[in-house]
Amino acid sequence: ARYNIRVNSILPGFIETPMAAAVPDKVKNKVLQDIPMRAFGNPDNIASTCIFLASDHAAYITGASIEVTGGYHM
Repeated sequence: ARYNIRVNSILPGFIETPMAAAVPDKVKNKVLQDIPMRAFGNPDNIASTCIFLASDHAAYITGASIEVTGGYHM
């Protein structure tokens, strides 16, 4: 931080991607029941979080881990 370098991380949940498409429907339905928002995320959810962290709006954020999970906790 003192060198004007910020380090943060994004912790994605179940995101609709080609990799997630390979997960059996039975497993996806079980996971979906455990997500409070009752929906899977999409790549735009992750991209928006990246854009936020790279923006001046996040200028005072460092050392943070941001969960983008719809409330799901593993």
